Amino acid sequence: MSSGKTKQTSPLAKTSSGEKPTTEPCGRLLAGETIEETAPNVVFLCPFNGPLAGTLFVTTYKIMFVSSEGEPRAVYVAPLGAIHSVEKVGGASSRGEHSYGLEMQFKDIRTFRMAFRQEGRTRRTIYDLLQKLAFPLSSGGQIFAFNHYSKGSLTKHDAEHGWGIFSMIKELRRIGVPNEGWRLSSINEEYQFCPTYPAVLTVPAAVTDVQLEAVASFRSRARIPVLSWLHPENHSSLTRGSQPLVGKLGKHSRDDEAYLEEISKSNPNSQKLVIMDARPKLNAIANKAMGGGYEDEEHYTHMELLFLDIGNIHVMRESLRKLREMCFPTIDDAHWMSNLENTHWLDHVKLVLAAANRVVDLMDRCRVSVVVHCSDGWDRTSQVCSLAMMLMDPYYRTIRGFAVLVEKEWLAFGHKFQQRVGQGDKHCADEQRAPIFVQFIDAVWQVTRQFPCAFEFNEAFLLAILDHLYSCLFGTFLCNTERERKAVKDATKSLWAFIAEHRDEFVNPLFSEYLHNHVLCPIVSIRRLQLWVAYYARWNPRMRPQENERDRTTELYKLCQRLQSQCAEMEQKLK
Repeated sequence: MSSGKTKQTSPLAKTSSGEKPTTEPCGRLLAGETIEETAPNVVFLCPFNGPLAGTLFVTTYKIMFVSSEGEPRAVYVAPLGAIHSVEKVGGASSRGEHSYGLEMQFKDIRTFRMAFRQEGRTRRTIYDLLQKLAFPLSSGGQIFAFNHYSKGSLTKHDAEHGWGIFSMIKELRRIGVPNEGWRLSSINEEYQFCPTYPAVLTVPAAVTDVQLEAVASFRSRARIPVLSWLHPENHSSLTRGSQPLVGKLGKHSRDDEAYLEEISKSNPNSQKLVIMDARPKLNAIANKAMGGGYEDEEHYTHMELLFLDIGNIHVMRESLRKLREMCFPTIDDAHWMSNLENTHWLDHVKLVLAAANRVVDLMDRCRVSVVVHCSDGWDRTSQVCSLAMMLMDPYYRTIRGFAVLVEKEWLAFGHKFQQRVGQGDKHCADEQRAPIFVQFIDAVWQVTRQFPCAFEFNEAFLLAILDHLYSCLFGTFLCNTERERKAVKDATKSLWAFIAEHRDEFVNPLFSEYLHNHVLCPIVSIRRLQLWVAYYARWNPRMRPQENERDRTTELYKLCQRLQSQCAEMEQKLK
């Protein structure tokens, strides 16, 4: 995807299979992609290079503008799935130059503005087409990921490294479950117990399925605390759930209290249990008025309650809006630091990282089991749990392991990607939208900056994940729950198969697995955190580094491979 001049095909135009060469001026088309409209005599109003005359192409997957002058030709391309909104600019009475056109805002922090001639119906045609293709769920259509897939086109490689990369049973066995303290429950096999949870749940071994039903009645949306991760050495547990239904009257549940006591008993090194409520305490108190609330320490044995002060989805959405205005289309160098501070984005990232650090400290150093929840347990809870697991378990710092982490803690446990991202939905003002997953990836990037040799993947890997969060090319981030996604898996391709096919582009050449096979403890001081310019400001050519980091990383990786091969040959000769 590109917003500036380029002679290359966009990285997002790559796919694991099905690319077909074409002589069309809009470049190569993907499998299932067709050109729907070609509009000549369009002016692209570039905020950096000024007005550019050229041709606009709209395919079933992307929008692309190619200038008619200059060499090389300026190319601006973006997937339709990334469009946040499309607005008409000017009317029939508009008389100013370039005052009649369309403005497209994208979810990845950029804007396209194009001017059309007033005669004819070109603008109307393009507008209607974009409404249909960019927001198919609002117009009775289907997302491009389903067109990109053709039955029988998946290879064995796709199956193994794509949808087959994650199995809940296999992942639980990897962390040592089931065991004396924990068992696998099939109570949610048909998603009747909790529609937003995975089919396989890990619960204390002493608790029966009948008891689980009683606990579910006291937890928001029946999202009872279930195991996410087990410490391999001290057996402290990380469990996740949702808020208790305390309400205004301060209700409590003996079943819930007994259940949490069983969680604490599963840890042979400590009977203490720390409940980490990701919300600010005032928010948790306010939720009592709506039937929610938080645990009362008087009713739970050996329990400590901590509040993590992480804001809700509305706070994060507003913070990203301010960051977008700061980074695109113009950047105020004179007030860069103060403008960044006013967005509070790094403050929010800091709170998420600090929360993960607290979980790590409690589990790894204090050997205490931890329960994490927020309101419903699918936003802040996913952030804190997945970051803590990545810091403690080196497996999640590999390319395959990180994919498993996302599949398990975000996709299987019901982060509402459809509502938070709004794929194919034209309701851009929906208050359910929020950059929760973007914030998580940002936090991961912050950790990679502090431990550059501890991760198998590089920055390009994280950028690719966020690009395809919006692209609608793959089925990975479609739908809200594992239950809904079952049908998607049979009709779309997985992002992870694409990652595996282009693995060399995403490998960190500095990765030293044996030197960093330990717990990471990043410094979360605001002085150590940075704005991720390569993501938030990448569409501004004045913010791009002169040397392409991706090319430099690829060359370094190839050099490492050559040196490793030479070492292997020399060792063979010495034998």
